[in-house]
Amino acid sequence: MDRTFQVDLRGVVDLLSHHLYGSPRVYVRELLQNAVDAITARRSTEPDAPARVRIEPPELTGDGTLRVHDTGIGLTEPQVHELLATIGRSSKRDELGFSRHEFLGQFGIGLLSCFLVADEIRVVTRHADQPTVLWTGWSDGRYAVRLAGPEQARSEPGTTVTLVPRRDADQWFGTPTVTELARLYGSLLPVDVRVGGTPTTAGPPPWPTTPGAAVDRAGLARYARDLLGFVPFDVVPLSVPEAGLTGVAFILPTPVNPAGRAGHRVYLKRMLLAEHADGLLPEWAFFAHCVVDAGELRPTASREALYEDALLGTVRESLGDQIRGWLVRLATHDPHRLAEFLQVHHLGVKALALHDDEMLRLVDQWWPMDTNVGTLTLAEFRSRHGLIRYAASLDEFRQLAAVAAAQDLAVVNGGYTYDTELIERLPTVDRSVLIERLEPSDLTTRFEILDPATELALRPFLAGAQRALERLGCEVVVRAYDPVSLPALYLVSRSAAFHDQLAASRDKADELWGGVLDALAASAPPDRPQLVLNHRNPLVRRVTTLTDPELVGLAVEALYGQALLLGHHPIRAADAALLNSSFLGLLGRAVPGQE
Repeated sequence: MDRTFQVDLRGVVDLLSHHLYGSPRVYVRELLQNAVDAITARRSTEPDAPARVRIEPPELTGDGTLRVHDTGIGLTEPQVHELLATIGRSSKRDELGFSRHEFLGQFGIGLLSCFLVADEIRVVTRHADQPTVLWTGWSDGRYAVRLAGPEQARSEPGTTVTLVPRRDADQWFGTPTVTELARLYGSLLPVDVRVGGTPTTAGPPPWPTTPGAAVDRAGLARYARDLLGFVPFDVVPLSVPEAGLTGVAFILPTPVNPAGRAGHRVYLKRMLLAEHADGLLPEWAFFAHCVVDAGELRPTASREALYEDALLGTVRESLGDQIRGWLVRLATHDPHRLAEFLQVHHLGVKALALHDDEMLRLVDQWWPMDTNVGTLTLAEFRSRHGLIRYAASLDEFRQLAAVAAAQDLAVVNGGYTYDTELIERLPTVDRSVLIERLEPSDLTTRFEILDPATELALRPFLAGAQRALERLGCEVVVRAYDPVSLPALYLVSRSAAFHDQLAASRDKADELWGGVLDALAASAPPDRPQLVLNHRNPLVRRVTTLTDPELVGLAVEALYGQALLLGHHPIRAADAALLNSSFLGLLGRAVPGQE
């Protein structure tokens, strides 16, 4: 035998208040939604019917209740039984002669949300020439329907909803609160909404709503200032006809965290859906804050977010294309303005350029990058030096920039966010672009090798220097290079750096993973780091003439420590100990005397 589910209305109300709706304040939105939908239904057959919604807070009614009057289509007694007493049954049904997309409401739970703030709801409604009907619902699940008495009968079609507040919900019924909420949710509605005598609607949206309409940029800037609290860097009109969407993207005037999601202000059929809706723009467009109105996007059941479906995906892609087009137009017609924008929001543009060829070309032409020959765009760098030679990390660039410049090697700093990835992607959109990652070992090929007689004379010194640094796994060599002021350079190949990372991970790993890391280390023996002493440096030449083995060791250790510090290399515990001992040892030799 089939049975019907039983619904505990108290449990449903608790579910709505704690899990579906974010705040009891949505009751004003739901009352406005029902009123506007009723007016829409009536005007489909009576185009000249009045379009008014009047809200009377308890201070105006005088009996502690809140009333909402509308000039909508009203309901017959059978419709009251069917639609107001059935959860999930929307009054905006096709059987009433209207397709669902013309209405704000979709789920048939709007009136039920009023139980978040009310213990009793009374609905007095009249449809055309039908008698006035009174429906009364209570939060414990009971309801009653009867014909209204003479004192409650309406002379015109429409509905009056009366809420009897719960004892703990008084703060939601004050006149200032109700006025603020009516203005928040309904400021763009195409009907006359008033709280008491105070109008809360402000007319149509301030952005263009028809193709080809003029854009009042100054007016939109004022709108952003008043509504969002900032004067935008620029405004970008938005339109997606298949979603019935119009609006504007406000370009933020200050940097923001790319990982943060401030959200966007979204209206559905001119009723506010959410102040912080997510998912409207691609993630890379974090520098834009949108205010839009859409007719075809679907809300979630709570009407506080957008439902993720194929249409929302299409809208997101289209809006991204429109913002990208604005950037391209800036590059073409106002490069100075583009440079100002990039100084503020370069991360977003570079993030887009990772997968968008047009944006990559824009970055190539306009974004200035740090190099060891000055600040240049990649296009300017190519025109001057041909090959784009780059350091992949900030540390590598700091270690090698000055020395590379002295060897006439121009190097781009690819250590900032996305820069290396963008450089490495350039040849995929322009095959004429040549790139090369700078290896520390590349510099040694440009250093001058000493003549055989000098090398022979330095062998005793090199032997002593190698003994001093052998325990640190470092090879000591002597070369001649510029700048002369640099006494020593510490060079680590990528394989050596990888081996150091393996060793550090091995120290922290358990037995199983330690074995795996040992196998990796054994399969790829690293090149040893090099301490390259500069024979052109006067101090180094003096050090190479020392005959005291202890003093040679102290001097080489000190040069090693200085090279680590100047090259911004990580300092290990053994390196720190060496720095300390060499400093104290040299100080002790410099200050002779008895204790």
